Amino acid sequence: MANRTPRAISLPLLLLLKAFLLLASLSLAEAKGVTYNVVSFGAKPDGKTDSSKAFLSAWAKACDSNAPAAIYVPPGRFLLGQLVFKGQCSSKAISITIDGTLVAPSDYRVIGNAGNWLLFQYVDGVSIRGGMLDGHGTGLWACKNSGESCPSGATTLRFSNSNNIVVSGLTSLNSQMFHIVINGCHNVKLQGVKVNAAGNSPNTDGIHVQLSTDVTILDSKIRTGDDCVSIGPGTNNLWIENVACGPGHGISIGSLGKDQNEPGVQNVTVKTVTFTGTQNGVRIKSWGRPSSGFVKNVLFQHAVMVNVQNPIVIDQNYCPSNSGCPDQASGVKVSDVTYQDIHGTSATQVAVKFDCSSKNPCSRISLQDVKLTYQNQGAQALCAHAAGTASGLIQPESCL
Repeated sequence: MANRTPRAISLPLLLLLKAFLLLASLSLAEAKGVTYNVVSFGAKPDGKTDSSKAFLSAWAKACDSNAPAAIYVPPGRFLLGQLVFKGQCSSKAISITIDGTLVAPSDYRVIGNAGNWLLFQYVDGVSIRGGMLDGHGTGLWACKNSGESCPSGATTLRFSNSNNIVVSGLTSLNSQMFHIVINGCHNVKLQGVKVNAAGNSPNTDGIHVQLSTDVTILDSKIRTGDDCVSIGPGTNNLWIENVACGPGHGISIGSLGKDQNEPGVQNVTVKTVTFTGTQNGVRIKSWGRPSSGFVKNVLFQHAVMVNVQNPIVIDQNYCPSNSGCPDQASGVKVSDVTYQDIHGTSATQVAVKFDCSSKNPCSRISLQDVKLTYQNQGAQALCAHAAGTASGLIQPESCL
């Protein structure tokens, strides 16, 4: 594990430097560019009038600009349908400042099958500052929880195949499905993001990252009904720091291995995080079936668990509804994972569980200074097909 320390030092500096330079360039661009107020294009801040066309018109002007451009959303509530903000833009620096609230249709069926509510696609140098996105998801949650046939739901904000993105000070409220998705992107910074949804809201992951490189998530508070942050296939160089999670399902790498051929996850750091009343803390999850996927070079550091059901867990036998994967072994290879300075309380007796693949055992797992208790007493650790080392104070006693 000697190679872990240099990466832990160099990766954050590199990512934070990139994020700083990105913010500086976008701020300079905003100062020099022209500003388009959505109200000037006919948007109404009454929460009732569909302002979709006005927002697209403002975007078109900003996108076509040969200079840096800014879009301004003043205070008020702006009703928007499903929108796609497309590149390739002439302007390489578009800032969107939101002082109001963007509101999805109250009838969840209007955008329930659209996949996304607000989609940015093939854009470069876009920043979003402030504002609230109200996804009006409560109706769809009720439908899903009732067992009825319902739309799958729309992700509130999605960036796809985009580069040099900054989202700061944004609040996502009651998304129908995922709140924020980063897909196929490079150089993304999310800072000061707040996610709010009920603990029983289904499929409402706070932030989901996949097929993306150099993504930084800082200083954020996530309360939702699914993973606070979910990390999908093809994620490389992800830095998560100072995040509060709960309610929710924790910070999860996976689920991985759903597909036979799948890119792996590598170079992930999760540090200075707090989990309060969550289903999981730090989790790695893969389907129990063949796959070319992998997880390697992961550091979980400085985590506080407050009454968490599964504080530390690797589950490589994920098989929902026992369909398509019973009696199979996960092909996902998990290696070089470090848990450092993890402490707090477990809501169950088993605080550490490494349930790894029988065909691809977890290797080079490292526990360093881990103290987890259950009801003011000793907790338990369970291992299957896992190998590694333990150092410092380790409670419960290591099973590696």
